[in-house]
Amino acid sequence: MNDPSRPTLLIVDDAPENLFVLSELLQPLYRVLAANNGERGLQIATAEPRPDLILLDVMMPGMNGYQVLQALQADALSANTPVIFLTALSSPREEERGLGMGAADYITKPITPATVLARVRTQLQAKQARDGLQNQNATLEAEVARRMAENDLTQQVSIRALAHLAEIRDPDTGKHLARTQGYMALLADLLKNHPRFQATLTPLCISLLARSAPMHDIGKVGIPDHILNKPGKLTAPEWAVMQTHAKLGSDAMELAEQDIERPLEFFTLAKEIAHWHHEKWDGSGYPDHLAGDAIPLSARLMAIADVFDALISVRVYKPAFPFGIARDIMAEQRGKHFDPDILDAFLANFEAFVAIAEQYCDDLVSA
Repeated sequence: MNDPSRPTLLIVDDAPENLFVLSELLQPLYRVLAANNGERGLQIATAEPRPDLILLDVMMPGMNGYQVLQALQADALSANTPVIFLTALSSPREEERGLGMGAADYITKPITPATVLARVRTQLQAKQARDGLQNQNATLEAEVARRMAENDLTQQVSIRALAHLAEIRDPDTGKHLARTQGYMALLADLLKNHPRFQATLTPLCISLLARSAPMHDIGKVGIPDHILNKPGKLTAPEWAVMQTHAKLGSDAMELAEQDIERPLEFFTLAKEIAHWHHEKWDGSGYPDHLAGDAIPLSARLMAIADVFDALISVRVYKPAFPFGIARDIMAEQRGKHFDPDILDAFLANFEAFVAIAEQYCDDLVSA
């Protein structure tokens, strides 16, 4: 009669006659395990097969029922197993104590077979309902997590697809998107505990910054090929057209954002980066000639990532500079093009940025 499909009961009682009577009563309906002391009951309760319900005597030598219940509740393997106290102590105070400690029910001795069977059946049905609800919740949580991960991946793929539109128009950029994304994540992480930036650079913000970085030059899709891919120096009118890519990018995202029900933090950062990543700390950048902290932090971070990668990469209008020369050029722009504190973090960890460049290299100079 050890059918594993039947609920498993554990009886813990130091009196052999009680174990016999209860076992004889319950075995026709359930799989029954037995222990004649609290210590052994604990061992069985946390072993396989774990019981679905425990019938626990209160008055036992060694560990009494209250102590066993406390130990059961302290163990993750048995904490949710319902316990019915069996006791000859029939006072309301004792019953209140047992129920207050977390017992599911309370049966006084001498037992009545019909009462025991009814109480056991009720508690097993309640446990089955709880387990079913828990399993349903776990299934729902897993499905929600799956869909969130799928949506997240879809968003990332969509971002990369849009960013690659600009990259296709500007074939010199190669793996520029992957590199600048890596630089952005590293730079933000390096500055997350800096007094000027720690309130802004939360883990969520850093994640969104890295995700937004590939969108910085999306506006280049609106620049004519003869300007975008011109091998020589741009004329003043051509340069004026080239500069419009910053606003074109943020305007495109602004239009896209109008089609959604509520603003997204990702779009806020992406628009900042696209619009202002060519601004300079001293106010000589474009398109709005912002200066200092008036430039959004996201754009100041992107400025360093973008310029570094442009310096070390081949362009139609220039060769790739060696890493050391690129570092020196950028160091000269401290307080001019770049936020001094952000540039200091970049220079202090320069080799880490070089490592990212080499990981996603294409036509880079390595010396």
